[in-house]
Amino acid sequence: MSYAGFSAFVCLFFVCCFCCSKAMPTTVNQEAVNDRPVIGILTQLVSDEVMKPFGRTYIPSSYVKYLESGGSRVMPIRLTLTTAEYESIFKKINGLILIGGVADLEKSDFAKVAKIFYRLAMTANDAGDFFPIWGTCMGMQLLTVLVAGENLLERTTAENIAMPLNLTTESRSSRMLKDFPEELMKALTHEPLTGNFHHYGVAVKTFQENEKLHNFFSVLSTNVAENGVHFVSTIEGKQYPFYGVQWHPEVNRFQWDRTRNFPHSRHAVQLSSLLAEFFVNEGRKSLHQFENPEEEASSLIYKYTPVYAGNFTAYQQIYFF
Repeated sequence: MSYAGFSAFVCLFFVCCFCCSKAMPTTVNQEAVNDRPVIGILTQLVSDEVMKPFGRTYIPSSYVKYLESGGSRVMPIRLTLTTAEYESIFKKINGLILIGGVADLEKSDFAKVAKIFYRLAMTANDAGDFFPIWGTCMGMQLLTVLVAGENLLERTTAENIAMPLNLTTESRSSRMLKDFPEELMKALTHEPLTGNFHHYGVAVKTFQENEKLHNFFSVLSTNVAENGVHFVSTIEGKQYPFYGVQWHPEVNRFQWDRTRNFPHSRHAVQLSSLLAEFFVNEGRKSLHQFENPEEEASSLIYKYTPVYAGNFTAYQQIYFF
């Protein structure tokens, strides 16, 4: 090819590239993503006598590690703040976890503060401001009280038992479980992957008969309690990013008391990992943020030191407040 011919070819090449670039969009519309999420954990009231000398409220370190393993940071939320302070916190965090424990689900400070965040999250999501909530064990029970407007719990004892899940048809299309590997979905129904440590829950019959609950949540799994009651064990909001499990996914990787039936199999660990990643990814859809890095740093749990509690509780470590 002559020099003149080569020059003409180069010019034609760049003209074509320019035309193509004009014909194609310069940006691709993508869902907003926050890669520095902060999930709030509402502190739980101390009820065990052996824990009372250390503080009024607490967070087991297993919940903190669970969220951190999914790629989030954690902000502990105390139960002694004002409504205005909770409203301010809500604008800064990217999700909320309601943990297990023991508390009155209607009158306790734990329930009252959870109700504030629940209402803020409902309003925000209705306005297109994405904000997820997760409830574990008593946290899930509290979510049903908040949605139903009444306490519908009954005795569904499943204390210190690891069980498989009875998955519903809705589980396959759920946001929470739809991307699970087929091998894990099969294991969920055949292997004892979920640690249960509760005495109360919502019966399937009660759930189905309550219009508010069955209109708000999809039931993803059920189980049978020691007293024969068929209870709801996994739920997911139909229109809202609210999730609940009557069992404890955090124990599979972060609690090791030999007297407790904490599942530690390969599938149990995989289940815990995927659920942590799922909820943190939900938090990434929230664009709430702190006003400045200094405020953010001072609010995170890193500045607190957990107490070794393996010699007087089933937890390895606990944060007290």
